[in-house]
Amino acid sequence: MYDGRPILPLTVSGLSYEAGGKRLLDTVSFDLAAGRRTIVMGPNGAGKTLLLRLCHGLIEPTSGRVEWRGGSAVGRHAMLFQRPVMLRRSALGNLHHALALNGLPRTEREPRARQALAHFGLEDIASQPARRLSGGEQQRLALARAWAQRPQALFLDEPTSALDPAATRAIEAMVQTCHAEGMKIVMTTHDMGQARRLADEVIFLHHGRLLEHTPAEEFFDHPRTPEAQAFIRGELLW
Repeated sequence: MYDGRPILPLTVSGLSYEAGGKRLLDTVSFDLAAGRRTIVMGPNGAGKTLLLRLCHGLIEPTSGRVEWRGGSAVGRHAMLFQRPVMLRRSALGNLHHALALNGLPRTEREPRARQALAHFGLEDIASQPARRLSGGEQQRLALARAWAQRPQALFLDEPTSALDPAATRAIEAMVQTCHAEGMKIVMTTHDMGQARRLADEVIFLHHGRLLEHTPAEEFFDHPRTPEAQAFIRGELLW
């Protein structure tokens, strides 16, 4: 349960991950401070999703470290997936379940869950079965579910890749709200326009290696590496 102790900056040191005899992430190091929206970019297979899963603690690295300020940050960061997992219960029930897992006292779950739905304009779907919602509604619900847990950092793995423009705008607005309220945003995307709209800084990966970690304006206007230059031009990278 959120206890208010700062967990940022996040320091990633020499992070590597191997599977099937292949090195999928190769000695990646960076620091992420509070207050800046970090967009992770790169071609398919670059290691973007893997990096977020490692930072969130879903899998263990082959080598290297993921270190939060003050040590353990369990329960104080959340992750939103490309295809959110919804339980066989109502939208409100899905929030209840997440808050219970996060250790929130039973008496606080109902008001916190309803507050999250209201905060993002989702009151009308509270009683609807979550699995029958549209893809956009499910993703908005998943983001509200994450927000309800009061994380200090939120990892988002291509949250709008399967959504139409209207749903994409809604998710982007929610992300901006979370950022404005002080939540650290770390998000992967293939959408160059979206990255330009949301990024304060960009991490660019290629073949599991970190090639650039720069302010967004510098990355888009003056990329340093040939791979980043080609990526921004829309060329295929090998």
